Amino acid sequence: MGHTRNHIVINAPYDLVFDISNKIERWTELFGDEYVKADVLERKGNEITFRLNDKDGKSWVSKRWLDKEHRYAVASRHEPMFPFKYMKIVWFYVEEPEGVKMIWIQDFEMDPGFTKFTEQQIEGFVNEHSRHNMQIFKKVIEKEAGQLAGKN
Repeated sequence: MGHTRNHIVINAPYDLVFDISNKIERWTELFGDEYVKADVLERKGNEITFRLNDKDGKSWVSKRWLDKEHRYAVASRHEPMFPFKYMKIVWFYVEEPEGVKMIWIQDFEMDPGFTKFTEQQIEGFVNEHSRHNMQIFKKVIEKEAGQLAGKN
C-alpha cells in the first residue's frame, strides 16, 4: 500500500483556505499544469462528484466530501480506478499562529496489471507533485488573502 503525507502552512484565514482549496473549478489553476480541465458533475449537500482531465488526455471521476466545521475533506477516485485498486485522500486544516496548516494524506494501492512503475515510484511521484502543488496553493491563496485585506 502506498502512503504519503505532506503539509504546508498558508498565511490566510481558515475560511478562505478551505473555500479556495475545495473549489474544484479552480483546480486547473491550483494544481499548476497537472489538470487541464476540472468539471463538477454533481453537488449533493457536502458531496461533490467531479471529473478531472490531465494533460495526457486521461480523465477520471472522483468524489469529495467536505466537512468545513470539523476542518477536513475526504476524497476517493471512482471511475476508472486503473492504474489504482483504490485511491483515498484526506485533507486536514489546522489553525496555527502562522496561518493554516494544510495536510494532505493519500493512501492507495496499485492495480496488479499496472507494471509501468512500482508502488514506491508512484509514492515518490505523488510526494513530489503534492509538494509542488501545495506551493501553488500557498501562493494563490496568500495573494488572494492579501488582496482582500487591502480592500478592508
